Amino acid sequence: MENQSVVRRQRLKRRARRMARRVLPFVASLFLATPLAAPMRTKAAPTMGAELRLPTAAVTKTVLFDQRLHDLYRDLQVEAQGLRFEVFEKAMTGYLNLEKSGKLGEKQLLTVVDFGLPSTEKRLWVLDLEAKQVKFHTLVAHGHNSGENMATNFSNENESNMSSLGFYVTEGEYIGKHGRSLKLQGLDEGYNTNALLRSVVMHGAEYVSEDFIRQNGRLGRSLGCPALPMDQKDAIIEAVGGQTCLFLNGPDESYSSKYLNQDVAMSTLLDRDNQMI
Repeated sequence: MENQSVVRRQRLKRRARRMARRVLPFVASLFLATPLAAPMRTKAAPTMGAELRLPTAAVTKTVLFDQRLHDLYRDLQVEAQGLRFEVFEKAMTGYLNLEKSGKLGEKQLLTVVDFGLPSTEKRLWVLDLEAKQVKFHTLVAHGHNSGENMATNFSNENESNMSSLGFYVTEGEYIGKHGRSLKLQGLDEGYNTNALLRSVVMHGAEYVSEDFIRQNGRLGRSLGCPALPMDQKDAIIEAVGGQTCLFLNGPDESYSSKYLNQDVAMSTLLDRDNQMI
């Protein structure tokens, strides 16, 4: 489950950093001190009684994966926009798992919604992972019964009027009571798999605006849909429609997902790197 995987990965990260601090200076000194044509020595000089241990393959993969995610996070420049790295890391892990399972289309887009932030903040990002650009950063509403300004309660139940956390894949468009809307298929059993039954979709709403915030101190709330500003909903729906990944994050420690498999995410990303060589 997620908690076990995260703890394991954090442990590997700490171990890798300790290894790197010990090993990298030693390796660098070898390159500086040894001519390229000189034979490798079979024994190294004693290092104050400390045994030199090289990183394991698992530690190396973890370090590479962590570095790649931090590089992408930096290139997207989303930290200044309020997207926390731990949320981005979850979203990317799920995206890579979904890519590996063949559930995503050709668009390399990732939509992240962080319900850990108040509704008065722009907490939706549409990330173009290929171009390393933020296509949209805007407001988004949560469900009426999930909370006032902060979303604290989540449900997969029909007529709960709450938001549902987890990973989704976007489906087709339709015209409904809110006009142009986008169907969402929930993939996390027990958390959002009733999305289609509940008609949890992306749509525009007048209550998702800066004016509404100024008048009410928060956004309006939906019946569970990630509702968008009216002046941006068409462009966002157009961009993310057709089997792209949507991740709804929130302050629920019980949330877990099979798509938060770090090993699958690491192998997917490293395989992609190898194909580009």
